[in-house]
Amino acid sequence: MNTFIGVDLGWYGKPSGLASIRLGGSELRLHSIERLEAVDEILGWIQSEAGSGSAVVAVDAPLVIRNQAGIRPAERELNRDFRRFHAGCHACNLGRPFAQNVISFSRRLEDLGFCHGACIPPRQEGRFQIEVHPHAATVNLFGLDRIVKYKRGTRAQRSRELRRLRGLVLSRLPALDPALTLSLPSVPRKGSTKPVEDKIDSVLCAYIGAYWWIWSTQRNRLYGNKKDGYIVVPCAGPPLTGRAPGS
Repeated sequence: MNTFIGVDLGWYGKPSGLASIRLGGSELRLHSIERLEAVDEILGWIQSEAGSGSAVVAVDAPLVIRNQAGIRPAERELNRDFRRFHAGCHACNLGRPFAQNVISFSRRLEDLGFCHGACIPPRQEGRFQIEVHPHAATVNLFGLDRIVKYKRGTRAQRSRELRRLRGLVLSRLPALDPALTLSLPSVPRKGSTKPVEDKIDSVLCAYIGAYWWIWSTQRNRLYGNKKDGYIVVPCAGPPLTGRAPGS
């Protein structure tokens, strides 16, 4: 059983959205969605979901940071392509207050056997971690003119946009290759939308992990490099119907 785990990591120690997708035969199914805060609990959940099989942990956070200041090469490259879609990256460097949190998380994943998967071929068996960027992925996978803006604005605006994103995920991911069978929590009419936002983001991360494992650079772009930091983004295109490598 291959498992793909998405982590919408709380960069500053806030709760993280978590999702796991499992591949059985040629079918992807959403297995679990969770939201946890303590890093030990998050890592324990990842271990439990991954089991003893092959797994990819796809994290929306900078996992490799070498630069003392400025911006990583991966972010500079990605921003050239996606800034016009409002999907640029935040600048990451060792001087930022979140840097040690995210680097520590990546190292603890390595301690659990998840090595960096920046250079794996399609369907490589093993346990890997990769950095992903859901905003850029939605632009390409869903054919958007600009990102769905569910993170800023009034509560009414954020709620409306989050419902739009939820609808896109539910309608588009089952139409792609690989297709994902899933359900998602509803966006609440009152109260905070953040828990649902984190969970939907984690599902997107997990799907990108599956897409990378199945297609690698055939249908993904690797921005940056393993040494200085890298970001995996699915390539643009309409819903795909070709057979995945090895299927």
